[in-house]
Amino acid sequence: MNASGTRRPVIGLTSYLEQVQSDGWDIPAGYLGANYFEGVIKAGGIAVLLPPQPADPDIAESVLDHLDGLIITGGYDVDPAAYGQQPHPKTDAPRTVRDEFEFALLRAALGRGLPVLGICRGTQMLNVAFGGTLHQHLPDVLGHRGHHAGYGRFTKLPVTTVAGTRLAALLGESADAWCYHHQAVDKVGDGLIVSAWDADGVVEGLEVPGENFVVCVQWHPEQFLEDLRLFRAIVDAASSYASSTRVA
Repeated sequence: MNASGTRRPVIGLTSYLEQVQSDGWDIPAGYLGANYFEGVIKAGGIAVLLPPQPADPDIAESVLDHLDGLIITGGYDVDPAAYGQQPHPKTDAPRTVRDEFEFALLRAALGRGLPVLGICRGTQMLNVAFGGTLHQHLPDVLGHRGHHAGYGRFTKLPVTTVAGTRLAALLGESADAWCYHHQAVDKVGDGLIVSAWDADGVVEGLEVPGENFVVCVQWHPEQFLEDLRLFRAIVDAASSYASSTRVA
């Protein structure tokens, strides 16, 4: 319970599955940067990590039965086979288990109206799930690496929101975006709305129209937790979802 006596919403966050070295160990492990779940906690939610695992629709539904909201987090590139392309030389090796798990979670969440926030890779997952495609290497398209400095260095870029979108209502006409992406939306998926652009014409936000909260940004709000608006938005949406679907 929070200070007002209401139950804090439970937000699931997808995570990595990679080889990790620590204190003599060298093992495959599920993990996620702490700033993601700190954003959820600071915004008033409870964070639960969702490690990649083999999933079918029944498993995804079982996972979501215990959640009030879902965040598809950043990470390695989506397998180009998912949108009918061959891999670019700069595209990451596919993380098939993570891709399939997140697609299953996303489709199940959309089917039940569960609130969804997508961050970086999460935007690309949403677009591909709706039949869209990706630019596999933005420097080939733009002629510069301004969206992806590399070596863990994020680039702050101004983005402009699209009037009338949920993102514009949350952030106003513009925002500073902390970017770290060498890929981006190309063909927009059927039925999705572009909610933000940058000065290069790169799609920086997508959402699903309608009453359900499905907002995705190509940047990394977890890198600047002085601004919690997007995390508060998913927590608030999750609270409303929980109130409408669960008996106290």
